[in-house]
Amino acid sequence: MPVDAQPSPSAIRLAGEHPFRVLLFAIALAATLHPRVGPPHALALGIVIALGGFAAFASRTRKWSKLLIQVGVVLLGFRMDLHKVLEAGVIGVAFAAGTIAMTFALGVTLGGWLAIDRKVTTLVSCGTAICGGSAIAATGAVIAATEAQIAVAMGCVFVLNAIGLYIFPPLGEMMHLSANQFGTWAAVAIHDVSSVVGAASVFDASSHGAAAVAGGTALESATAVKLSRTLWIAPIALAAGWWFRRAEAREADPSSSAPTRRAVPPLPWFIGLFLLASLLRSFVPEIAGWSPTIEALAKKVLTVALLLIGLGMSRKAIASVGWRAMALAVALWVAISVVALVVVRQTVT
Repeated sequence: MPVDAQPSPSAIRLAGEHPFRVLLFAIALAATLHPRVGPPHALALGIVIALGGFAAFASRTRKWSKLLIQVGVVLLGFRMDLHKVLEAGVIGVAFAAGTIAMTFALGVTLGGWLAIDRKVTTLVSCGTAICGGSAIAATGAVIAATEAQIAVAMGCVFVLNAIGLYIFPPLGEMMHLSANQFGTWAAVAIHDVSSVVGAASVFDASSHGAAAVAGGTALESATAVKLSRTLWIAPIALAAGWWFRRAEAREADPSSSAPTRRAVPPLPWFIGLFLLASLLRSFVPEIAGWSPTIEALAKKVLTVALLLIGLGMSRKAIASVGWRAMALAVALWVAISVVALVVVRQTVT
């Protein structure tokens, strides 16, 4: 090599990684592209690799995962049909606002009692109150949460989301809920949109659900109500970002006697594009045909992002949270499920 020849920065970074770690990273990345590998699997795979001490590109994964999460959230906006959201009506909007406010109030209270990090508490509350992983991803990016904080919150929500998918349809049958009642209840109490759709579809396929199709299907009700909740991603993420910036400013200068200036936080670029995507999806008919493809792409982008988040985990990060985050997630899930069931049985036919 000539004396003045210098290796490229990328070659230097690659040389700093053990070949086995690079190979394992490539295999894990390829695995996330498989149709049957979803976000929970990718997160678990990344955590296993990280805890085994085989994570590669540790200094770069946070930057990559943050960018991919933001892109994924924007793409998810294309599944938001505002016309279907309006089907939920004023009662549905009020119901969403009430249960979201209740979840956050309870989350803050329990998080304080359990001495859980404020960002973890916020992320778990967002995932429970709105729409699982999508809400956690968007809010985590706005409040600058660490990979560990996002991974812990995601892990808790994914576990409960999977349980809800399987137990809600038989519970709805046992309680003789109508299709509209079950769809509304599932949309409020089950975290992720895909699991809500799955649970509602199973209920519709049952004998009780099939008998109620004449009055509307559970899937129709669940979709409308869940989409009305998903729209809360933007205002909740913005509010959380403002709150944490305000708190961090106070902590940085606790002796300041000047009143806190409540400036309006800048709109994160990806939240703005998320709202624009939802408007395009609702008012440009041609986009509706591409919506399933865009949604599938969004899911894969978030799947890769969660692999990278998992790769940033450590035993120390997990130990710092321990059982508390899961206890909080379970408590919030049970509370919102019970309250939603009581309200649904009294207000929905």
